[in-house]
Amino acid sequence: MELPDFMSYANKFSQSEFVEKISRIAKRAGSKLVYAALILYYTLQSDSVSKTDKAIIIGALGYMISPLDVIPDAIPIAGLTDDFAVLIYVLKKVWTDVDPSILEQAKEKLAKWFDEEEICDITDIFKENNE
Repeated sequence: MELPDFMSYANKFSQSEFVEKISRIAKRAGSKLVYAALILYYTLQSDSVSKTDKAIIIGALGYMISPLDVIPDAIPIAGLTDDFAVLIYVLKKVWTDVDPSILEQAKEKLAKWFDEEEICDITDIFKENNE
């Protein structure tokens, strides 16, 4: 799967739209997508992250928020796969900037939307499928 130019979506990102979208799609998107989005969201707020990495994160989160993307979110099952691919791509790029406290913060927030069994899926965030 070829990644879209997600940086062109940077102007779509806002904190309020992120929170609204993530809470609206949480169950449908699955715990891994939501966890990846939350890690990036909290990493964006860190002072230890470079401006370049923050720009990349904003582009990815903007892509996730935008209703206009490669695979429309309204398409069942497949609609969020491009969003997940972009989030994972960016998360891998900034992984060294992700503090363990950010992972905990993301897990705590995730626990508000998912039960323990669903949260077990996040143990290997970079694994492509939920087996």
